[in-house]
Amino acid sequence: MKLPYSWLKELVPALPPVSDLEPLLASLGLPLEGVEEVPAPAEGVVLATVTQAEPLPGTALTRLALDVGPHGAREIASGAPNAVGLPAGTMVALVTPGTRLGDVEYGVRPMQGVESWGMAASAKELGVGESSAGLLLFPAGTAAPGTPLHELWAADQVLDVEVTPNRADVLSALGLARDLAAYLGTELVEPEAGPAPSGEGEIRVVLPPRGVTLERDPSGKIRFGCDHFAARTVNGVQNGPAPLWMQRRLTLAGMRSIDLIVDTSNYVMLELGQPTALYDRRDVQGGQIIVSFGLRQGETVRDLLGGEHTVGPEDLLIRDGREVGIPSVAEAFATAGQPKAGQGVLGIAGIMGGDHGHVRADTADVVIESAHFDPVLLRRTSTRLGLKTDAVYRYERGVDPLLAPRAADRVAGLLAACGGGQVHPGATVVGEPELPAPIEATGEQIRALLGMDIPTGEMEAILTRLGCRVTRDGDRLTVTPPSWRVDMALWQDLAEEVARLHGYAGLPETLPTLRVHESNLGAGDESAGRTELRRTLAGLGFQEVVTYTFTSDEEAGKARSERPGVRLRNPLTADRTGMRTALYPSLLRAAGMHPKGERVLLFEIGRVFPASGETERLGLLMRGPLAPATHQPGVAGSFAAFKGLVEAFAAGQGAALEVRQVRGEAVPSALHPGIAGEVVWNGQSVGWLGALHPEVAQEFGLKGDTFVLEVALPLPGRAWGFRDPSRAPAAWRDLAVIAPREVSYGEVAALLRGEAGELLESVQPFDVYEGEQVGEGNRSVAVRLVFRGERTLTDAEVDPVMDRLMDAVRAQGWSIREK
Repeated sequence: MKLPYSWLKELVPALPPVSDLEPLLASLGLPLEGVEEVPAPAEGVVLATVTQAEPLPGTALTRLALDVGPHGAREIASGAPNAVGLPAGTMVALVTPGTRLGDVEYGVRPMQGVESWGMAASAKELGVGESSAGLLLFPAGTAAPGTPLHELWAADQVLDVEVTPNRADVLSALGLARDLAAYLGTELVEPEAGPAPSGEGEIRVVLPPRGVTLERDPSGKIRFGCDHFAARTVNGVQNGPAPLWMQRRLTLAGMRSIDLIVDTSNYVMLELGQPTALYDRRDVQGGQIIVSFGLRQGETVRDLLGGEHTVGPEDLLIRDGREVGIPSVAEAFATAGQPKAGQGVLGIAGIMGGDHGHVRADTADVVIESAHFDPVLLRRTSTRLGLKTDAVYRYERGVDPLLAPRAADRVAGLLAACGGGQVHPGATVVGEPELPAPIEATGEQIRALLGMDIPTGEMEAILTRLGCRVTRDGDRLTVTPPSWRVDMALWQDLAEEVARLHGYAGLPETLPTLRVHESNLGAGDESAGRTELRRTLAGLGFQEVVTYTFTSDEEAGKARSERPGVRLRNPLTADRTGMRTALYPSLLRAAGMHPKGERVLLFEIGRVFPASGETERLGLLMRGPLAPATHQPGVAGSFAAFKGLVEAFAAGQGAALEVRQVRGEAVPSALHPGIAGEVVWNGQSVGWLGALHPEVAQEFGLKGDTFVLEVALPLPGRAWGFRDPSRAPAAWRDLAVIAPREVSYGEVAALLRGEAGELLESVQPFDVYEGEQVGEGNRSVAVRLVFRGERTLTDAEVDPVMDRLMDAVRAQGWSIREK
């Protein structure tokens, strides 16, 4: 939230300088994100009165005749859209000749036959705001013509305060000033109150009654939409530019000045924190406002900016009283609770006004709406319609439920003082808002929670300064929070407020007592496992990537992965329309960004969304040489090298890994039919690995071999066991098995392990041969068998095992290669 320091200083006269505010606000839990120094306008900028405005024929320019006081009568040509038809007396900010703004020095120059004497400027051109949509305009009589603008528009410092979602009460100048005054224990100067009402207002308001269950609410919960509504009317307002002091505060707070009526509504929202809506009295037909839910699903509402929105029975709307002439509120809701389709929609409640009823240039009679709406309903509607405004930003966080009448009075008073309007003496106030309930706590409770020795009397004083109503009985406190503190509901909230204003610096430095509930035991194991997994892969040379979880049908088709079933309602781009169903397409896209021939080792841990359900997976990718050649031969990237890295990864995780060859229809469609395997981790199948299919590689522009792995997380663990290493030496035997080419090494190894018994420690291949010596369609797989026992093994113990293995091989129809 942006707020000029001068505004805050007016409300808290004893406020320290900005340099001292930063630590003070931080201790209140409202840290400063920054402080912007906004200079005053340059000395050569003066106020000038428009005496005549006429279009220049054949151009988009307007000739403005000006009274510049000591500089006499002057003329300028302006292309600003709001220069057209300016009424006489309106004042503009004139940059006089010889004045430099930035790198530009302004002078007198002919424009379409007009000797343009300087330039009428916008807020952005003057460096005092961001608006460049038109000239900076001021009401007639703001100051004498020729008055330097810097005398009225002084330099200031703009505070950018970070406001947490629970502190909606400080989303205003008054709210922030109230918190600072309570902390400093100093005077708070309340903003000027508007004219107090007397009697009933001329606008009748109908709210949804509390006794009615709104079955249209899709959540099934009873929500009333609006529980407090204030309406007042002001007639004969002379609309035009807002006064300079109001424009200055709005501009410094980051808002654009529109006109007096709109600016007044925005100003009161920034000052008090209560959004208001102002309607043209001519459009509030029947002298009645009806707050109701949508008529039906599919009803269309046009907002004041021209956008069209489809609303339904779950959306709260503000309607006029067209076609309703009912004497009592009860009767009104009996029929008006289900309004007719012809009734005009004045606005989408608490979010944005409608095209029907919006303030126009000729608006003179104004209806003021100031209400308290249900934050949950407004948040649902604004999210569904994609409308995020300053008003709903405050409503959805919690506006003071009692603030509506005060804000309506303040708006009415400003329109009367600044626009010459006549305020109707009465006001319509309906509804009974729900207020914060009393909270009970003891001083001992609060001291135990904070670990701070704060007397109960000081707690009472702190809470009273915050606006709470406190009753003390010994050590027991009964605290009723003020209406603006909707976030205070528990005694722990009271403890937080006491700590904030007492000062967190008073917290003692002690070692925290670690209390772990039994339900939390092992809660961090999964996170620790991922950390260890990342560390192991990084140690093997892999780099982690984090890619979009979004994909498209086109990318899924190129990667031969499952097409996305979870679609995005508002996709960022046309190529990210759904949630991904596999990790490897993202890795392929990332790999394609690396130059050809460069080593690429990537991994990603992420979530995927296949038809079987959301899950987490690990993906690996390797392409290019494992070790590039230098003065010595390098290590080529191959399936064996990739499998070796995966085996090293498993060893680092203390897992047993097996890769089983898959064939035919079991091969994942993204893999090469001859280089594909199933990953078995600690005895459980978790995924696949292999060489990327050449056609898929071509789709992604990847030349050369690319190897990928994708497995499900978490990887299954196994019980750890420890035993002393054997002191007995190993006995080695080599065996070459001749089998058909389609028989995998895994099948050969499984047969040997199954027949060898407990003496066999490991089986490792060391040679593969195909040629005339083993016959057409066959190959020889030579393996090294390592035997180990509790003592040194003799040939008499190993040879029978070897004979049994060779018999098992021959029983399969395979043979043994002798030499």
